[in-house]
Amino acid sequence: MASLRLVAALGNPGRQYRDTRHNVGFMVASEILRRWRGGAERTEDRAIVASARIGGEAVLVVQPQTFMNLSGDAVEAVARRHGVETQEMLLVYDDADLPIGRIRIRTGGGAGGHRGVASIIDRLGTDRIMRIRLGIGRSEDEDDLADRVLSPFTRDEMPAVRTMIEEAAEAVGMIAHEGIAAAMNRFNRRETAPEC
Repeated sequence: MASLRLVAALGNPGRQYRDTRHNVGFMVASEILRRWRGGAERTEDRAIVASARIGGEAVLVVQPQTFMNLSGDAVEAVARRHGVETQEMLLVYDDADLPIGRIRIRTGGGAGGHRGVASIIDRLGTDRIMRIRLGIGRSEDEDDLADRVLSPFTRDEMPAVRTMIEEAAEAVGMIAHEGIAAAMNRFNRRETAPEC
């Protein structure tokens, strides 16, 4: 079982993007560091990098500061600097194809239209990268996706979002301790109830 050495949480830098749906990955990074911070944040290779101590193991928490579409530049550079292999990385990012509050854990796959993930796949040369996808939901207007990801969550959505952030951080801890299969078995179990 590969160890977890780097969590790449995706978002856009800057105060104007801080509370947007596209930045829910950064929100999970904050929760991970709140629980397991192991050192001060520093700037490295166009990313904010901090160490977390999860179960006694050092895990780098990386928040690219390149804007979403160039996330791969920062993630690849930090991974190279620290000798992290792709099988030791975990991506955490927003997914409009999942309902708000749902998380989905995968061992790899395509970018699903997410430009930050596409950038990372391109720079690393593989899509075999562990990931946690965070549901931000779609609006009824499918042409409105760009505006939607850059909009804040509503007050009504925030309880589900807070729970999702906590679950995602818990999933990171489980991946570090027990591996991704255990985390998938636990957190991918939530499905929409069948219609009667």
